[in-house]
Amino acid sequence: MIVYDLKCRNDHQFEAWFRSSDDCDEQVSAKAVSCPICGSSKLEKALMAPALASGRGLRDDPAEGRTEEPAATRPAPQQVGQFAAMGEAMRALRALREHVEKNSDYVGERFVEEARKIHHGETEKRNIYGEATLEQASELKDEGIDVAAIPWLPRENA
Repeated sequence: MIVYDLKCRNDHQFEAWFRSSDDCDEQVSAKAVSCPICGSSKLEKALMAPALASGRGLRDDPAEGRTEEPAATRPAPQQVGQFAAMGEAMRALRALREHVEKNSDYVGERFVEEARKIHHGETEKRNIYGEATLEQASELKDEGIDVAAIPWLPRENA
């Protein structure tokens, strides 16, 4: 296994593990790898410092004529799965953002005021989104007004 630093078109840098350099090139070309931050599959290898082994902990394999790291230093399969899960969560949050933007009115810093007006029937009932502090959101919840804080990730093409 070999680790490469990859960089997406949005300049996010992350590590990915591959069986070989050719495997990395093939997967990147096939867009089989995506950025765990923005989901972009337009990737390139980033500059990286080589990892130099000290010779300790290496295992000789005379049958193959090579020396490699012991399995304990390789990434566990669950670590690779965690990166995939993080990427999936990021895609879901972006989809949620898109849904909110398409189906709600942006009221900006007037969010708290507008939420109260809607709750008390002073203005038409509609979906809104905007800015509020955690304290303001807590006050709205105490008043029986449903609010939710959503991590607002940048768009993939930002």
